[in-house]
Amino acid sequence: MVQVRDLDPSASPLDYYGYELRRLREAAGLAQAQLGDIIYCTGSLIGQVETTKRVPTRDFSERLDAALGTDGHFSRLVGLVLRSVLPTWFQAYAEMEARAAFISTFQCQLVYGLLQTEAYARAVLSIDKTETLDTSVAARMDRQRILTRDNPPVLWVVLDEAALLREIGGREVMREQLAHLLSLRDQQWLEIQVLPFGAGQHAGMMGSFTMLRFEGDPDIHYSESYDCGHMTANPQVIKERSVGYARLQAEALSPRASAELIARVMEERYGKQPAGGGAVA
Repeated sequence: MVQVRDLDPSASPLDYYGYELRRLREAAGLAQAQLGDIIYCTGSLIGQVETTKRVPTRDFSERLDAALGTDGHFSRLVGLVLRSVLPTWFQAYAEMEARAAFISTFQCQLVYGLLQTEAYARAVLSIDKTETLDTSVAARMDRQRILTRDNPPVLWVVLDEAALLREIGGREVMREQLAHLLSLRDQQWLEIQVLPFGAGQHAGMMGSFTMLRFEGDPDIHYSESYDCGHMTANPQVIKERSVGYARLQAEALSPRASAELIARVMEERYGKQPAGGGAVA
């Protein structure tokens, strides 16, 4: 049994979650093992979440709400918890991203985080994270919920062709990832364009960046390096990057032609290979 310790519910969203879980479980007259049986997990896992040794998932939280009759309390709280476990330098951006009405991004190496499959995200995040990998993946997947809410932001993504060809996680992972991109092409508020190698030099040569637009607030430009992110609302930067992004859109393939290229790469590079065959170069 996990050792009980006193929690300060004001210390962090995770501490508050653990505090509330213990409080409401005890109010329902349930031992950890009993609650675990109800929501199909071990009593040890309940104890680990209550003592902040494990970060709860959204599925876990939804099952808690159903078992304890808490009317979505844990489902709402888990979003704050998962956001709080993001890198400190990234948390401010994640909060702005969740409030944006229009997101436009250029990605030169990887598929944009909001469009990544779980397997692709796991492969990307496994480079630097080991002990916190599951939590980091869950936090990234939770960010994607803004695309399925009642009033989602407009999302316009320009991907460098390199993002399609760089094999992340193996061929099966890449095939699933590209299939996921294709499945999004009929989304009303989402567009994907591919910037082909044939475009030559372009306005995104300095690297990936994202523009956030809000209803009533100044636009934000965001870029990041290895261990920090930079946000600015400087009007000159916004002007220059807005023009730069428009140029990238103009030089990229149309959304329809981009989907055709993604489908071709998916089949030719990551499709089923005959015995003894290799991937298309």
